[in-house]
Amino acid sequence: MCRNRMRDTVTVILAGGKGSRLEPLTRDRAKPAVPFGGLYRIVDFVLSNCLNSGMRKILLLTQYKAQSLDRHINLAWRNYFCRELGEFIDVVPPQQRFDDSWYQGTADAVYQNIYAIEREEPRDVVILGGDHIYKMNYGPMVEFHRKMDADITIGALRVSRDEAKEFGVIQADLDHRIVGFEEKPSEPKTTPDDPDVALASMGIYVFNARFLYECLCDDATYEDSDHDFGKNIIPAAIKTNRVFAFPFLDENRKRDAYWRDVGTIDAYFEATMDLIDVDPQLNLYDAQWPIRAHQPMLPPPKFVFGSEGGPSIRRGEALDSIVCQGAIVSGGRVHRSVLGPNVRINSYASVEDCILFDEVEVGRRCRLRRVIVDKGVQIPPETEIGFDPIFDAQRGFTVTESGLVVIARGEQLVNTGETVSVVR
Repeated sequence: MCRNRMRDTVTVILAGGKGSRLEPLTRDRAKPAVPFGGLYRIVDFVLSNCLNSGMRKILLLTQYKAQSLDRHINLAWRNYFCRELGEFIDVVPPQQRFDDSWYQGTADAVYQNIYAIEREEPRDVVILGGDHIYKMNYGPMVEFHRKMDADITIGALRVSRDEAKEFGVIQADLDHRIVGFEEKPSEPKTTPDDPDVALASMGIYVFNARFLYECLCDDATYEDSDHDFGKNIIPAAIKTNRVFAFPFLDENRKRDAYWRDVGTIDAYFEATMDLIDVDPQLNLYDAQWPIRAHQPMLPPPKFVFGSEGGPSIRRGEALDSIVCQGAIVSGGRVHRSVLGPNVRINSYASVEDCILFDEVEVGRRCRLRRVIVDKGVQIPPETEIGFDPIFDAQRGFTVTESGLVVIARGEQLVNTGETVSVVR
């Protein structure tokens, strides 16, 4: 699709969810603002998709703990859009135009900002979630939507039958027209060609603008509605309107389609650890589909002390890891880990299978294994974390069922003489 044709679309990104399953990483920030892969934030992936697709009229709807996200948009994304040419990325907090409540659902979030959309007079409105990790060109989907004269087009992903229980599940005919839709069914209906595969909604929608306004205004009158696209708007539209499924076209260009909802700590950890594999499922080094982020003005990463010898010899090294700018590995050892900007690993420390956010400092002779450490946390010298889940929980750390330890931003680790514990 010619990028100029995307100028008569408006993109709405829903970025206001609490992300409660990602606690404590979302204790002080919205889920889309959670760091991912060292340098990026989760929202950078959908925004990079938009920019690469030629979509330059973007409304980012926020709600909870939006300050970090707003700051990131200002630092990383404002310069890509020229207001004088009709381009913009606007961070829009809840307007409370109709009452004094928070957004009641995904449809209500868009409804409460309907005036901002109407002002641009778009032909179509693209609605996206701000908390998924994937690479997609939305242009072919908009083209398909217009070719089929559709009222709604839904991005569709093939998933296993068990996975489908967590999605909205689509039933479509051979022409891709949707004939049935169930939100998180206990018994998902599978595709005609494979009894083990279901067609799941990706939460990616293209609406004819006029039809969207009608749907939202009508739904707002029903007090018993959840005001949600998956629960209310789409099931009602299927009965009387032209609703189509668009198969996910993955710009990641690997054997299997890549789409991740890193909605839990364990899912987030697994997706991050994939990045350090020799051949990761998500390709961040693709110049044809770049993922953009804020690039702070920092010096290159540095590794110091290179003495040869046994394990007692001080040597700064990082193996099978991602190390961001400004990081210093000063005589410590890093293995299968992701170090964010300005991280410091001090002498004789061992960091293995960990994710360290920016400005974390690991003290001398610390041992960390399968730990996520949030921004700015200082790990006192000779601290061991991640080797005994029960003991870690007793000391006040957040521990998942799989034994993964999370140290939240702002938590102080204090040496009590016998051990190191969290003081909040």
